[in-house]
Amino acid sequence: MEVLLRTKCLQRLAVPGSVRALHKESSTATPQNFSSYESMKQNFKLDIPEYFNFAKDVLDHWTNMEKTGKKPSNPAFWWINGNGEEVRWSFEELGFLSRKLANVLTEACALRRGDGVILILPRIPEWWLANVACLRTGTVLIPGTTQLTQKDILYRLQSSKAKCIITTEALAPAVDAIASKCENLHAKLIVSQKSREGWGNLKEMMKHASDNHTCVKTKHNELMTIYFTSGTTGSPKMTAHTHCSFGLGLSINGRFWLDLTPSDVMWNTSDTGWAKSAWSSVFSPWIQGACVFAHYLPRFEPTSILQTLSKFPITVFCSAPTAYRMLVQHDMTSYKFKSLKHCLSAGEPMNPEVAEQWRKGTGLDIYEGYGQTETILDINGNVLPPGQEGDIGIQVLPERPFGLFSHYVDNPSKTASTLRGNFYITGDKGYMDEDGYFWFVARSDDIILSSGYRIGPFEVESALIEHPSVAESAVVSSPDPIRGEVVKAFIVLNPDYKSLDPEQLKKEIQEHVQRTTAPYKYPRKIEFIQELPKTVSGKIKRNELRKKEWKTI
Repeated sequence: MEVLLRTKCLQRLAVPGSVRALHKESSTATPQNFSSYESMKQNFKLDIPEYFNFAKDVLDHWTNMEKTGKKPSNPAFWWINGNGEEVRWSFEELGFLSRKLANVLTEACALRRGDGVILILPRIPEWWLANVACLRTGTVLIPGTTQLTQKDILYRLQSSKAKCIITTEALAPAVDAIASKCENLHAKLIVSQKSREGWGNLKEMMKHASDNHTCVKTKHNELMTIYFTSGTTGSPKMTAHTHCSFGLGLSINGRFWLDLTPSDVMWNTSDTGWAKSAWSSVFSPWIQGACVFAHYLPRFEPTSILQTLSKFPITVFCSAPTAYRMLVQHDMTSYKFKSLKHCLSAGEPMNPEVAEQWRKGTGLDIYEGYGQTETILDINGNVLPPGQEGDIGIQVLPERPFGLFSHYVDNPSKTASTLRGNFYITGDKGYMDEDGYFWFVARSDDIILSSGYRIGPFEVESALIEHPSVAESAVVSSPDPIRGEVVKAFIVLNPDYKSLDPEQLKKEIQEHVQRTTAPYKYPRKIEFIQELPKTVSGKIKRNELRKKEWKTI
């Protein structure tokens, strides 16, 4: 994949410590899979075959490597539930079980290539089996989080025209309540120890299914998966990815950002409804032949996370910045991370203060992942000179990078709206410095315009979290009759500060920000709250807070 300009924030080379680019003065660990950015750029090349299927061309390849003794004895998959239960599969066992589930889909459920399968499961082994089974059958996987409501599920079933849904007994009643409104739905599979009328019991069906299954021959640009993604307006949109998009495109992630080898054990904590689970809990690690580690963990528990990192031979760990913020609030000196050697983050900006606390507790930097082939554009689609802020875009003409989603399903106008000239507009603001390093500023809709100043929330939040009273914060614009809008900070306090005089504490925090960053960026309004609204993937819902501020205008 061509790298535009001098993009040095690419994948594994993303900056440790959460600066918005690869900082030239940062200390970095020695990577396993490349010697330098320049050598990686010169030597890495992906050939796109006409036909490609991840299950056949990658997973079955690792099975053969196992059989011939050419792969370390690491399992392919290692799952725990925190109560003593463990599941370990080799690539051969993963293949055996996924072929059985593939036969359940094609025979018992009568699904055909191209049919949609909605998958709503927590972090349980069947989620991974269903991913691989859909690959083998050429059915289109449509993941969803277990936090979806009845209304959410109805919308997804109707929009995608899915013919099958796989879920748990907790969500089965919600599906039954709306199934009559979904004319395409004809197969319902439940993962449960109990039976349910009108549902096939997946565990029981797999016991009797044959493991003899021939993987379909899929073209590289054939539709593989659909993710529903939420924007600032309207209903969630369906983003389409092809078989090469994840199966080949994520080789960059696995090799250079995650820096994985077949000897590594990779733990990514993402919710199964988020695309990050596909990236870092399926494709990227298995491309490299690494072990995927998973913890059932129905809710985020910092102590459980730290205990698991200490107890199991996890070498590579990836989680959202919110998770790291919660982890560093605990006493990390009582844990020994003997195997951990590489830590990563994605989804939203990482505060330098949090990265520094993590470094002190583990001795390891946090490497952020952000996009591919970025460049900075003005409103007309022209590339801007160094130092000027603009939109971060990805060149898609004359040739679209295959790692980028292909289109919004059934929504050509939405697909067209993301293009500006030859570029796909990411929705992020940034700039390039004189040395060719890219610096992320904020999401386009998060920028605050106050008295003629442009203020990104991240830099204010980074200043706030350096104050000892601040556990978490979110910064948004708030209406002001004089300045048009001003900076407002929603702050979650550390326990020791909750009993202090709130007005005095607000003043102290404001003065701290004025000393830490440019004075015009300080929050003129502060509100203390118990918790910040977040998505299932841990991202702060700034849009929700912003709407609250502006709803009376």
